[in-house]
Amino acid sequence: MFGPFKPAPHIAELPKEKIDSTYKRLRWQVFAGIFFGYAAYYFVRANFDLAQKGLIEAGLYNKAELGIIGTGAGLAYGLSKFIMASISDRSNPKVFLPCGLLLSGLCMTLMGLMPWATSGILVMFVMIFLNGWFQGMGWPPCGRTMVHWWSKSERGTIVSIWNCAHNVGGMVPGAMVLLASAIYFSEHGVQATAKDVWQQALYYPGIAAMLAAIPVFFVMKDTPQSCGLPAIEKWRNDYPDDYNEKTYENDLTAKEIFVTYVLKNKLLWYIAIANVFVYLIRYGVLKWSPVYLGEVKHFNIKGTAWAYTIYELAAIPGTLICGWVSDHLFKGKRGLTGFIFMILTTVAVVALWLNPATPESELAQYAGKAWYENPYQLTDFILMTTIGFLIYGPVMLIGLHALELAPKKAAGTAAGFTGLFGYLGGTVSASAVVGWAAEYYGWDGGFYVMIAGGILAVLLLLIVTIQEAKHKAALGDHYGK
Repeated sequence: MFGPFKPAPHIAELPKEKIDSTYKRLRWQVFAGIFFGYAAYYFVRANFDLAQKGLIEAGLYNKAELGIIGTGAGLAYGLSKFIMASISDRSNPKVFLPCGLLLSGLCMTLMGLMPWATSGILVMFVMIFLNGWFQGMGWPPCGRTMVHWWSKSERGTIVSIWNCAHNVGGMVPGAMVLLASAIYFSEHGVQATAKDVWQQALYYPGIAAMLAAIPVFFVMKDTPQSCGLPAIEKWRNDYPDDYNEKTYENDLTAKEIFVTYVLKNKLLWYIAIANVFVYLIRYGVLKWSPVYLGEVKHFNIKGTAWAYTIYELAAIPGTLICGWVSDHLFKGKRGLTGFIFMILTTVAVVALWLNPATPESELAQYAGKAWYENPYQLTDFILMTTIGFLIYGPVMLIGLHALELAPKKAAGTAAGFTGLFGYLGGTVSASAVVGWAAEYYGWDGGFYVMIAGGILAVLLLLIVTIQEAKHKAALGDHYGK
């Protein structure tokens, strides 16, 4: 690696009496950097979803066209997360993380403020693709940072806490749409519709993301060794079963990373394929709920913004509980935990689909009332909350599992490999396939796609659960333990 992206060199170790206090202080400083930095990536990860209904209402695009445009994000992010992960494993996260955030925020700001950026399907596809590419610079440096600053026995809990950054950041676009709606009302004296605030749904979060990149740069650090500290395993006396100092602490060649520790890792392949279907549900619900709730369940723009926000908010306790369960109840068995959570998620998706919309005969009765005053919409909110609570646990666990299935110097690439499948397969399907099915076969068709994906995810995670113990036994034999 070259220039500002070059990893920070190791320096002489600090005096022994300073190591504990410095380690404790820098761990939480670094955690603040990766948590709030990655949260800011989510300001501009899926905010386009909130603009979709406005684009439809304005007569600019239909659901199938928006589905095609939306594939740009999944294609770009999947490829970028894998490629950028390899680069990130050999880069300085202090620079890598905020750089991608700055560029991603710029893309969304241009889309909201520049008419040419939304002037046609091809132009919008390119802009969404570029944003997705820059988004791929977010997860890898965070994963790289966590495996260097936290050891395996504490990683499930710390990664689950960090993973809540998805949802802290994911709530912001919905909140900004509510802010834009309030401003519109104050200026025009009437309630905003989706078509009135779709531009703000793009550039409000874009500007916020660019501003957030500045403090992230100043609080981030590279490895503990670059700060005069020993490796985390040595400091905590906490070594994984397959620990080998040469492999874990020395840089690996690109061939070693890709071939030895990724392509030949069967368990990594299983969770990568499962990730396709986990992401299909995650983004199938997230991307299309604003449109689905508006068209089928008669939600207004404020109701859909609240539902979108609550979906993300519910994921925080769900992810924390999932991480705790995987660490303490199932003793590090990530596959088993994910298997149980995906069963429950699939059931919740079925329930959302089957919950009836407000009958036409009762629409006048609930006109102008808030969602919580309408029992049909209240049930939808509860179900959206349930799905959000459950789905992010498996998302987190697959990323964590990938980090633990490879040495530290290959961790970002291993996680990027699962992300490649999740986004090229799952997100593209969530955007294009669900959008196409909903356009031509109704929303029942869209839910058939998501439910089938949930069932396949459950089956694959069952295979992972069975193979996990065999994999750990094989590692013990390989390293003579």
